[in-house]
Amino acid sequence: MPRWGMVIDVKRCIACWGCAIACKEEHFLPPGVFFNRVLIGETGKFPTSSKIIYPILCNHCSDAACVEACPTGATYVREDGIVAVDDEKCVGCRACLVSCPYQQRTYYDQKVKDREYFPGQGKTEMELIGEKLYPFKVGTVIKCNFCSERLEDGMKKGLTPGKDEDASPACVNICPVNARIFGDLDDPDSEINRLIMEKKGKQLRKEFGTEPAVYYID
Repeated sequence: MPRWGMVIDVKRCIACWGCAIACKEEHFLPPGVFFNRVLIGETGKFPTSSKIIYPILCNHCSDAACVEACPTGATYVREDGIVAVDDEKCVGCRACLVSCPYQQRTYYDQKVKDREYFPGQGKTEMELIGEKLYPFKVGTVIKCNFCSERLEDGMKKGLTPGKDEDASPACVNICPVNARIFGDLDDPDSEINRLIMEKKGKQLRKEFGTEPAVYYID
């Protein structure tokens, strides 16, 4: 069984927000909801200051704080390392949302569900289709799932996640500068493991001891 992970090369990232938009399209996310974010800041002082760009998503931690905080077992780590939410068990207490070191969870309530991309004009045909194709349950927490549906459907067809687009996360496919690399962390010969070793990939907020599956090259 593979253990999926991702490497993000922040030197390549141009803050185009393509990953965030592709993710919204893939999961039909309502206005204001992002499973992918791009944080932009600066370091140093003029005239030698530098721009810092950090794409952020669920880090699919091996020892996830959200799993420990969940009182019902709704949040759990799958065998392939993906941190998932069972909306049948989720009671909307939001303990996971508070405990996440990366602030990458959203509480999906009726107000979020009713948001329109063109306020006052009603939901577009695409928004209505999205609610049928990718329904979210009101009163639960939603988050990035590494596009697990794409991975599973692709592998059934004999495709390889991280190599074949139809079996890879939407954010990886859309990146115009190939800043995101996806693959199996348990495969010593995988590209992401090579990059982590050769370019000294680092986990974000490693001090929390959650063992993230997302590594950054900076």
